[in-house]
Amino acid sequence: MRRLIAIEKALLIGHIVSMAFGLAGLLLVLPHPEFVANLPDFGKTFFAWSMAGGGVVYMVLGMAAVAVYAYRTLGVWHWLGFMVPAISLSLCSELLGTSTGFPFGHYRYLSGLGYKIAGLVPFTIPLSWFYLGFSAYIIARVGLSTLAIPQWLQNLGAIAIGAVLLTSWDFVLDPAMSQTTMPFWIWEQPGAFFGMPYENFAGWFGTGCVFMTVATLIWQVQPVKLPSQDLTLPFVMYLGNFGFATVMSMGAGIYPPIFLGLLTGILPLILLYNRAKAVASGQTVPTSEVTTLKIPVVSVRGAK
Repeated sequence: MRRLIAIEKALLIGHIVSMAFGLAGLLLVLPHPEFVANLPDFGKTFFAWSMAGGGVVYMVLGMAAVAVYAYRTLGVWHWLGFMVPAISLSLCSELLGTSTGFPFGHYRYLSGLGYKIAGLVPFTIPLSWFYLGFSAYIIARVGLSTLAIPQWLQNLGAIAIGAVLLTSWDFVLDPAMSQTTMPFWIWEQPGAFFGMPYENFAGWFGTGCVFMTVATLIWQVQPVKLPSQDLTLPFVMYLGNFGFATVMSMGAGIYPPIFLGLLTGILPLILLYNRAKAVASGQTVPTSEVTTLKIPVVSVRGAK
């Protein structure tokens, strides 16, 4: 168990460090070509490699970190029960989107994110759907489990809130990643939301709801013990990727999506995380577990 925790931490740190290097390259180095020109040969080679494969590295590390965490805290069934539908269904949605324009709008991926499946969708994209989707869903699921509401409503709420958190990340990420100095995808028909069509966000929410619903149904086959006392990795994973998107948007001079993402993503995430953490540490008692105590009343005859 300790070895798995150590592996998780190493993968998470690598994921965050690689995102930081990516930000430095995209926002500091690329806009100043004279810096690259003055690098020694090995420096130019390293920079070229990082620009070609840096996006692949950080997404693979993110997927691996969440996969190890899910395996350690939930077991094989519930880990694969989420990862398989998340990756496969998001890939289907992305392939449909890049082929027909539904459900996201008309767009296409450029280079920098790895090998393209069917020549359309980089293999890393479904991985990001998994690790951000899982991080959002598990925090929503654990947070809602502390409330005195029926199980079916907890599940439904986790799906809806998880999909909203996932979409909120895209509010901030998508405009910047398609308008940076080195864009990773472009929109054939730019929309009204900082170049994004509004249907893109409906597609994100809908896709998240679909694979989270499938995962929820799979999880019901076997009892699941939620990691109520161990949510640090998904919490940091979401915050780290939201921070990456925020810095990218700020570098592109795009600010309104950041505030929207903070309101619909970061705020509910922190509330749910703090609720789960407080209950797990015994600071509050889940309403669903409060028991009414019956105190017997003793009548003493003759008492004045």
